[in-house]
Amino acid sequence: MDNALSELGEYIALKLGEAVDGFNVAYGELTLDAKPDAIVNVMRVLRDDPRCQFVCFIDACGVDYPDRAQRFDIVYHLLSPTQNTRIRVRIVTDEMTPVPSICGVFSGADWFEREAYDLYGILFSGHPDLRRILTDYGFDGHPLRKDFPLTGFVEVRYDNERQRVVYEPVQLAQEFRNFDYLSPWEGTDYVLPGDEKAKQ
Repeated sequence: MDNALSELGEYIALKLGEAVDGFNVAYGELTLDAKPDAIVNVMRVLRDDPRCQFVCFIDACGVDYPDRAQRFDIVYHLLSPTQNTRIRVRIVTDEMTPVPSICGVFSGADWFEREAYDLYGILFSGHPDLRRILTDYGFDGHPLRKDFPLTGFVEVRYDNERQRVVYEPVQLAQEFRNFDYLSPWEGTDYVLPGDEKAKQ
């Protein structure tokens, strides 16, 4: 299996030339590293080439590495039913540089690119409708970035007195709990609040 994937990777790398930075085969999966500005051509070749026939678009997602200058990976997954093979295509970008949208090649990428924009802030040029898809219209930030605060910036609730939805800064109602990770079957080494009588 790995030999067949390596041969396919070599064939694709030769065919695409400068558009590809390389490929590798690990755990029975072929990963192709492409250049961001050539992603549309790469996807078109993978779809139309008779030896590839990756006609089924499965997924596109973002990955955040905040310590890198180009902090985001965009990962596309394709399937070739006729070849019974999957491929992963990976490109890198930063917070400010948009990458070309592949919606013209795979129309199914539309909502996946919107999700990557919404949750990571990855920009896609040429996208037909690049707007938030999972968070609210006035949402501040991108919640899957590693530097996004765990509690968020604002909370939304319905106020009965005002008869409308209100946006307020997040306020934690209690201190963070301190977990001791003791087994519930053996019990705790200390008295829990409310158990004072049981320990007598």
